Amino acid sequence: MGGVVGEETKFSLLLYSAEARRAKKTAQAVPDSGHKPSTTEKELFQTTLAEDQPEYETKTEDFERCVEEIRAVLVAAAGKTDEDKLKYSEALNRAVLGFEQERGQFLAIVSDQLAKKRLNHIQPPNRVYETLSEAVFAEVIGLHVLELVMKNRDGLEEIQVVGRDIYEVRAGHAIVSPYKFQNVKEVERIQQNLVLFNNEVINPRKRWAEVSLKDGSRVTMTGFGFTAEPTLTIRFYTQRYYSLDMLCAQEYGTINEPVRQLLLTLLRSRFNLVITGPTNSGKTSLIKALIAELPDDERLITIESRYELMLKRDFPAKNIIEYEIDEEDRQHSGSQAFKLALRQSPKRICHAEIRDEDANIYVRACTRGHEGSMTSVHVNALEDVPDAITDMCMLDGRGMNPRQLIKRITEYVTQIGIEMGLVDGRRKVLRIGEYVFAEEEVRVRDLVRYDHTTGGWTYPVQLSNKASDRVKKYNALDSAVVKSGSEERC
Repeated sequence: MGGVVGEETKFSLLLYSAEARRAKKTAQAVPDSGHKPSTTEKELFQTTLAEDQPEYETKTEDFERCVEEIRAVLVAAAGKTDEDKLKYSEALNRAVLGFEQERGQFLAIVSDQLAKKRLNHIQPPNRVYETLSEAVFAEVIGLHVLELVMKNRDGLEEIQVVGRDIYEVRAGHAIVSPYKFQNVKEVERIQQNLVLFNNEVINPRKRWAEVSLKDGSRVTMTGFGFTAEPTLTIRFYTQRYYSLDMLCAQEYGTINEPVRQLLLTLLRSRFNLVITGPTNSGKTSLIKALIAELPDDERLITIESRYELMLKRDFPAKNIIEYEIDEEDRQHSGSQAFKLALRQSPKRICHAEIRDEDANIYVRACTRGHEGSMTSVHVNALEDVPDAITDMCMLDGRGMNPRQLIKRITEYVTQIGIEMGLVDGRRKVLRIGEYVFAEEEVRVRDLVRYDHTTGGWTYPVQLSNKASDRVKKYNALDSAVVKSGSEERC
């Protein structure tokens, strides 16, 4: 992702010139957890905390007026066309979220506007800023103490703020940040800046908001009254292009060679796949790796609530249509996207996450010729998937027979289940199971199971006769399906 923050610890001009020093002033370090502040950071933190406290007392009316004037200039999106305005808004969002190139761009805009409005005579509110433009930039665009968190962007997947507390998510694990907000007012200021720049609101009448970037990064915010404390969750788009070969490499260890061969066989045999697992367990990585193996001319339609797969960006030659749905807008809901998708001749449908509103349509798509489709479901175990989808389908109140419905879903929608998980911070395929409906109940035949004791995969059973016939039908067995009773470490 562009604009990755550098490693140097300068605090003047550009990236963290103003806001980092201001953050060090009001931040409160948490000892013995996560990333450790450098000696320089600690010294400046302790020094500035003792100076000019609290910060708001040092702000003059002139400075406040100056800030509001510059904020008004930035809110008025530049550009003559809608496309220009969208690009400007995107750049402004990226500046707020800490992207270096855009920060330099808007710091220059702030400096230019101060000169044009002849406001340069106003003194910065305290000594942590070298120039007025730095102080105004920090107030209007800066992320306060989060600037220090984002200094170390290597491996940073998510920042979670709950009240004054900050958590950093790296390699799928949330750890307590060594930094902390001095008060929730700064969290609310960041929220207001983000919504202001996106024609959104967060106030007593609407106590939440979301902001998304084109690269898939997004911010989710909640305010007092909706949650006990203001919250801010910044999820960065760190997804890169993976192939099954890469996931099999020792660097990742998500699968091994026999599992890779099995996945290729299942994909080419056009089994309908369902993937489960907690957040950050590697579901998106696996879906992209599977899609990478599909022929470029095979039409694929994806349906997501937020663009995360970014398939057209990573696979520009593929015949892909990507839908982004909004369940609050009936004209652009998941159901509407499905209706249109089914008229666009898809060979496969990838539904990022099956939901109540469109479960029935996805089931119909899987049973009416769109073989090889894939989706994800939030459940505790593979055995729970058919029941969960059945419950979603029953919500539309059409009086369907639940027993017949679960049998249909088991046999046609959830033919193969893949369970993802985290093992010692590394993303792993934990299970691959074949669904069967026998003796009036759902059963999962484990084709692959990860052994936590040995750190390798075992292969309890082979594909059923029915599934094997399907493999032969599609002539998909380019490489041997794993044999039962074997074990191999990656």
